[in-house]
Amino acid sequence: MRYLFLLLFAIGLGFSGNSQNTTNPITEDNLKQLKTYEDSLHVLSYHVLRDEKSEERYYACQSLIKTFVKALKIKDSFQYKFDSVRHVSIMYPADSSFRVITWQLFVNSNDYRYYGAIQMNTSDLKLFPLSDRSSQMEAAERKIVNNRQWYGALYYNIKQIDTPNGAYYTLFGFDNLGVLTRRKVIDVLSFNEDGKPQFGAPIFMKKNEQTMKETTKNRVIMEYSAEGSITCNYNDEYGLIIFDNLIRISGGLKGQGMMNVSDGSYHGYKFDGRQWVYVDKVFNDFQETAPRDKPVLDNRKDGLFGPGRKNKKK
Repeated sequence: MRYLFLLLFAIGLGFSGNSQNTTNPITEDNLKQLKTYEDSLHVLSYHVLRDEKSEERYYACQSLIKTFVKALKIKDSFQYKFDSVRHVSIMYPADSSFRVITWQLFVNSNDYRYYGAIQMNTSDLKLFPLSDRSSQMEAAERKIVNNRQWYGALYYNIKQIDTPNGAYYTLFGFDNLGVLTRRKVIDVLSFNEDGKPQFGAPIFMKKNEQTMKETTKNRVIMEYSAEGSITCNYNDEYGLIIFDNLIRISGGLKGQGMMNVSDGSYHGYKFDGRQWVYVDKVFNDFQETAPRDKPVLDNRKDGLFGPGRKNKKK
């Protein structure tokens, strides 16, 4: 079933058009079509997460892919926001050169699968499907992969940074890993000379103060107990990526074993013009939560992550 979904994307997403950014207004007829598709997507995205029957969730996901492909093939669809489709994340970078669309399928309490695509800002459709390969990816923090080998996540923020090597788009994502653990992911999206996307870049740098040896990661993955939550986001006020310090403790749930939880202190990454440089201690005092402009989405009771968390507790 999973590969059927990917095939459906491949059928619809191989269409490529004008490669220049566009701000053309959507015609009245096309706008009506997009609104109709948006209504369908709103209903389908609800059932992908909330339907009680697993076969109905699969069917809804299959239909969601087909409907999205049809909608995005409409001329100038990039300008349409699909605001009412609550359970699908649509993120735009500062330069609006593309948007990244992601969602999660609730399979069972120990299995969530991620789907998505990158739509370029073109008048005619130019789309790259995202194929989740996170379950097969070893040493994921060191990998640089293309869109067919994507580390699947539901993105909740994107921060564009400009480097001597071009623009990098830092992506903040959530991975509803299983009933006992979850992950936050900081990934990097860039485009190669052929205009094709790649994920991961050696721009997360940490220096050992004793040995002065530098280590780099291509992405950052933080796994933590499902009984808690952690901060992992870019903070405009501080100009930093801020995330919780995690410590290992014995889990309180049956079968949980050792788990990672926040100790109330925070680390960060600061952009130095070339890369994200690790900051050991962001605040002098322990705080319950780090300052942020908007809440981390997996704390919400509803919306993108709420239904998934509810289903996992069944």
